[in-house]
Amino acid sequence: MNAGELSGIFQDAIGVVIRLGMPILLLCMIVGVVVAILQAVTQIHEQSIAFVLKLLVVILFMTLGGGWMLRTLQEFALKMFERMV
Repeated sequence: MNAGELSGIFQDAIGVVIRLGMPILLLCMIVGVVVAILQAVTQIHEQSIAFVLKLLVVILFMTLGGGWMLRTLQEFALKMFERMV
C-alpha cells in the first residue's frame, strides 16, 4: 500500500463521515436558530426548550434516515474489506 492508496482511503472515510453527520448537524442548527428567534420574540429564555426540540429532531431523523446511514456504512466497510484482499 502506497501513500496514494492510503490518502484515498482517508479521503473516502472523511467523505462518509461528512455525508452521515452533516444532515443531523444542519437540522440541529436550523432548529436552534428557529427556537432562538422564537425565544427572542417571546422573551422566554428556557434552555430546555431548544434541547428537547433538537433531541426530537435527531430521534426523528435517525428513525427515518437510519437505514440510509446503515447502508452507507455497510458499503464503505465492504469497500474497505475488498481492498484488504
